[in-house]
Amino acid sequence: MTFRVLVYTRTADYRHDSIPAGIAAVRALGEAHGFAVDATEDPAAFEAPLDAYAAVVFLSTSGHVLTPPGRDRLAAYVDGGGGFAGVHAAACTEYDWPYYGELLGARFDRHPDLQPGRAVVEDHGHPATRHLSPVWEFTDEWYDFRATPRGSVRVLVSADETSYEGGGMGDDHPLAWCRTQGAGRVFYTALGHTAGAYDDEDFRRHLLGGIAWAAAGTGTDPVPAR
Repeated sequence: MTFRVLVYTRTADYRHDSIPAGIAAVRALGEAHGFAVDATEDPAAFEAPLDAYAAVVFLSTSGHVLTPPGRDRLAAYVDGGGGFAGVHAAACTEYDWPYYGELLGARFDRHPDLQPGRAVVEDHGHPATRHLSPVWEFTDEWYDFRATPRGSVRVLVSADETSYEGGGMGDDHPLAWCRTQGAGRVFYTALGHTAGAYDDEDFRRHLLGGIAWAAAGTGTDPVPAR
């Protein structure tokens, strides 16, 4: 195995039915691309050393999911060079922990009804997006955030609010981005609400590219996004 990732799916608020499909997709990607996957909902996992992992993936977590020692351990891990990938409701997590908001780049505010729309790829120079067409037709909840993260993150994909009903951010609506936190790499995608998303080849490659990019910051060989 090239490296190992930890997928965390604890929920204290809304729980997505798509979580099992998400875990299965990451496991399948690991099997296909040579990395190992551990999955847990136990916050005690973050009270132990995380050094065995090239990246931690918060997959539709929600609410307060870490203990105080777990928060300290995660912050030290990322600041020290560990990778972090957040998927969908990861932006609805740890609202009362300022560090987490900085880590992720933005916090969830609201979403319109689940519906098809268009995502616009702003940056094709990243493993999470280089396979995508300039306009990506997708069905999701099209999360609005409390504020745009643009300016503090590298925006990869944004929403075209003219393509669906109920958007609340206007012309500047990032959906997926990456950034650095200390010596670590952070990737986030707001997509991934439905179980069907994890069977979509474009989304799976998007997810793979984000996880691989975050993990590569630890000095591992990045997994090719193919």
